[in-house]
Amino acid sequence: MSLSELKALLDQVHDTRELVLRSAAHDPIWNEAYMAWSDAHVEAEDAYHAWLRDRGQKAYSVYRAAQDREDAAQDALAAFTPR
Repeated sequence: MSLSELKALLDQVHDTRELVLRSAAHDPIWNEAYMAWSDAHVEAEDAYHAWLRDRGQKAYSVYRAAQDREDAAQDALAAFTPR
């Protein structure tokens, strides 16, 4: 599947506004907004290191998308109001 075909396919998926966390463990100290940011941060770091290794346009695009997800999660964390 080409990158443009994948983008076209993903553009057709409706945003359900659901949050999927990688970590199943739930410690009451950490809220979901922090866990979402933490997961996104790890993914962005992994993508950054992959781009440093590969130096290709595709690896850079993957890194930038991961960085955008981290930024969005950080914004959600900043807006979080504890219960």
